[in-house]
Amino acid sequence: MTETTEPQSAHDFWEAFYQERDQIWTGNPNPLLVREATDLTPGTALDLGAGEGGDAIWLAQRGWRVTAADISATALGRAAGHAAAAGVGDRITWAKHDLTQSFPDGSFDLVSAQFLHSPVEADGARDGILLRAAAAVAPGGVLLIGSHAGWASNQHHDHHAEVRFPTMDEMLDAVAPAPGTWEVETKAEVEREWTAPDGSTGLRTDTVLRIRRTA
Repeated sequence: MTETTEPQSAHDFWEAFYQERDQIWTGNPNPLLVREATDLTPGTALDLGAGEGGDAIWLAQRGWRVTAADISATALGRAAGHAAAAGVGDRITWAKHDLTQSFPDGSFDLVSAQFLHSPVEADGARDGILLRAAAAVAPGGVLLIGSHAGWASNQHHDHHAEVRFPTMDEMLDAVAPAPGTWEVETKAEVEREWTAPDGSTGLRTDTVLRIRRTA
């Protein structure tokens, strides 16, 4: 008789990921968010995959009202503590969502989807999330997508060989299929030094899309 092992759920994977250490990320905002959102007029923002809150806190410090969503209760609890310590806890609403199953309500002047890569997501799940992200952008608002173009030079990824990195054109086709409804403001590849959760550093290439919904 052959034993079978149930695949790990996304919830269990990310809870275990954040419970490995008291802090996973640096606490700094994602550099692509800083690059692309610094010149935007503050309004309402939705931060997808908020993790430990670095992006949401940075946005709140700049005057945004932020809804920050993540699948991990551990990460969200940690993020709320960081926000309170930074004095912006009242500007951020923390929301637990498995974005393949549920999504925050409302429309937003900025929807930020930074590095929504997961080794346990189902095929096509990311496209579905990005499509819902696009639908949440208010007229005149911005959808900002930061993604990895491939593995970093210091990553060992044999056990995640199934992870696929979509191209910018594929992401555009997924979120903006109707001509004339979006204006592409940024479509670029960015090479940068990257620090892994284990502290090692390497180089990686990221992609950034900033598209604006036409009013």
